[in-house]
Amino acid sequence: MDQTPIHEMHNPDLLRLIPENSKNLIEVGCSSGALAREFKKISPDAHYVGVEIDQNYAQSALRYCDQTLVLNIDEADENFWISKKDRDCWIFGDTLEHLKNPWAVLERINEVLPKGGCVVACIPNAQHWSLQVRLNMGDFRYESEGLLDKTHLRWFTRQTIIEMFADTGFEVQEGFPRILEDPLAEKYFPIIQEMAKLSGVDPQMALADALPIQYVIRAIKK
Repeated sequence: MDQTPIHEMHNPDLLRLIPENSKNLIEVGCSSGALAREFKKISPDAHYVGVEIDQNYAQSALRYCDQTLVLNIDEADENFWISKKDRDCWIFGDTLEHLKNPWAVLERINEVLPKGGCVVACIPNAQHWSLQVRLNMGDFRYESEGLLDKTHLRWFTRQTIIEMFADTGFEVQEGFPRILEDPLAEKYFPIIQEMAKLSGVDPQMALADALPIQYVIRAIKK
């Protein structure tokens, strides 16, 4: 299956959560290396490793990364984890949802993460209002990118993102939603709130959780 198309854009919200004093970073799913490019402007002396499943993407990312690896992290061996014990910041920009077992990967990171290290991630929101609408229509069709990216294997909401990190030995230190304005959204808000009432949950919280297209978080060891 083809990977998500490569691009030269970086996620400024993800960049914002990367500690500026990080010295040894590793980005899983680095695409073209755009995020490395931007972080190097802040901290040019930092050592930045990019990991990609696609060899061509990894080659492109070498323009900005100090090193790139062609690797499916779901299948990383013990040597990989031992060699990455110095990484103080692990970055997953819309990547965890592509993994077969993101829980196992996060558990291994927790084992090797040095004191003071962190995981920074951007994760799509499966509770987004547009997905609720499309499910109601039966229009759940995979696409080349976006919330219905055909390479997504896992789906998360705000609640299950927090649970995933808690279950793997982390706590979310900071995070915020990424919301894209869409004039079509408001007509669905009363319906989302009514469904929440019928389900016995807070309608205001249900609406708030339906707005973000992604969540950006930074997590540290418990």
